[in-house]
Amino acid sequence: MKNIIERIIRFTKEKKTKKKTKEKETPKAPEETPEVPETQEEKQPIDVQALLSGMAEEMESRTMLLQGEVNEEKAGEIISGFLALADLKPSRKELKHGEMPYDPITMYVSTYGGSADEMFAIFDIMNHCKKSCHIETIGIGKVMSAGTLILAAGTKGKRKISRNCRVMLHQVSAGAFGPLFNMTTEIDAIQKLQDQYIGAMASCTNLSKRKLKSLLNERVNVYLTAEEAVEYGLADIII
Repeated sequence: MKNIIERIIRFTKEKKTKKKTKEKETPKAPEETPEVPETQEEKQPIDVQALLSGMAEEMESRTMLLQGEVNEEKAGEIISGFLALADLKPSRKELKHGEMPYDPITMYVSTYGGSADEMFAIFDIMNHCKKSCHIETIGIGKVMSAGTLILAAGTKGKRKISRNCRVMLHQVSAGAFGPLFNMTTEIDAIQKLQDQYIGAMASCTNLSKRKLKSLLNERVNVYLTAEEAVEYGLADIII
């Protein structure tokens, strides 16, 4: 019995030894060496104008959205869009009376307002683009403060507003602090900006400068219904 046990133990040890030896002798597959990429060509600078044109070509509907605060970033997006779309398609060879050489641009407006400077930047670029194409503005949700001039700046007869859209206009507001001389200078600048705003609104609406001044002096915020917005000439059609 003892001899049998010893033979079993010896046989087991020999089997383990042979297994280890076999594992050592088995050649391993060579590790793959990662290929070194060829030297890439120097990157060319991005052609911003070509990029904008490429984006514009995809926007066959020629539609933009002004939503949120009217700030520097948003104004930059809107202005870039107008410049890309204004003369995107070839001009028509034969134009009928009142027809523009390029297809119209549609802009939806939904904003609580924002910077007066950026408002005028968008206003000016819209007037520039209206020389070659109509601009259809559509007020939805809320059109307030700086947004009212942008809505009204669309091509007359093509400015629309949703029935439940809230419209609000008010005086230009700003803060002044520091030495008295600086505060006086700032107040003068704000007054000029206010006069500029009233002049721009009067040019786009049915309201005279006197009526606008009276309206803005009556209340801090002047809220209008869609019907009143059409009556005052901020829009033309209720949808």
